[in-house]
Amino acid sequence: MRSTMPRWLQQCPSCGYSAPNITRAHPAAAQAVAAAPFRALMAEASYPPLARRFLGWAHVLEETGAMHAAAEATLHAAWVADDLGLEELARHWRLEAVALWRGGPPLDQEQTVRIIDALRRAEAWEDAAATAEGVVSGLRREEAAEAVAEVVGLELRLIAARDTGRHTVASALPPPARRPHVTHQRAQAKGQGEGLLGKLRRWLRRG
Repeated sequence: MRSTMPRWLQQCPSCGYSAPNITRAHPAAAQAVAAAPFRALMAEASYPPLARRFLGWAHVLEETGAMHAAAEATLHAAWVADDLGLEELARHWRLEAVALWRGGPPLDQEQTVRIIDALRRAEAWEDAAATAEGVVSGLRREEAAEAVAEVVGLELRLIAARDTGRHTVASALPPPARRPHVTHQRAQAKGQGEGLLGKLRRWLRRG
């Protein structure tokens, strides 16, 4: 999926506005795009062009109050930096994404696990460990998906090892006791919900 990132957003060649569909802009987008911070961002030559596209979209989203969506777009900029070997920019944008997530509405478990992963990959060890320990404490007090506990356990081990690499959810979970029945595969093919585990696998696989 990383190879398709240049097609995730459209961008206006005139003003630089970017969005999944630039023909339907948020009412506040024009004001955000015309402002100096957006113009400075578009002119920042040290940022890869594709990353600027995602950051521009993140800026508009933040200005319109969509903090979690802005965090997603900022994380996508970090992925661009990853693929180009720009480690410092990737680290910086992951920390910005975390700040945006935390600045928005209350987080669900999936978002919190992704924050832990972003903090670990950005080498924010103390924050990552504290956030993970907070999730573990919460899991002890409620009935939560076992997969979340397994993934957070993996994150804690990686944090302790000062490991900043990409890891899959599969590496955190024990192998299934048996192969799923063929009817389960058919159900998934019909698009029945992927569930929390599926989402975690998808997002952590992207990194």
